[in-house]
Amino acid sequence: MFNGCGVYNFTGGNVGTATTFQVNYFQNYATQSPGSTFEPGMDRDFTLALQDRILNQTSLDLVNNGNADLLYEGEITEYRISPMSATAQQTAAQNRLSIRVKCRFYNRTKEDADFDQSFSFFFDYDDNVQLSAIKSEAHEVIFERITQDIFNASLADW
Repeated sequence: MFNGCGVYNFTGGNVGTATTFQVNYFQNYATQSPGSTFEPGMDRDFTLALQDRILNQTSLDLVNNGNADLLYEGEITEYRISPMSATAQQTAAQNRLSIRVKCRFYNRTKEDADFDQSFSFFFDYDDNVQLSAIKSEAHEVIFERITQDIFNASLADW
């Protein structure tokens, strides 16, 4: 009754002829942006999150030998906490944690797919909550979005 042709990949990843990928360590240069702060360990956590995203959504093999078909590298360029909305007492009712990552992508199998661009996302939280109490959740939400955006820019062929 149903005739199908071809193989479907429900993640939207199109790896073409590539078989391997490499994610170089994303250095944390957030303090070079005015108003930004340094968050220890975030560089490692983000690098691993991007590796996991690609591993989970493609059949590509992760390599670290410099000969990968697809190469991701970049820097964390912003880690900022900003007040969002004020109360009647003129204090912040919500804060926003924003993270920006600059990513360079090189595709050795399809050179016109290369890019160098920034990706960012945010997490809003109540002012009466300390960042340390929600930091893990905030990083998870932000990394989820940024890594998906990088994945879409590099491998989603819509």
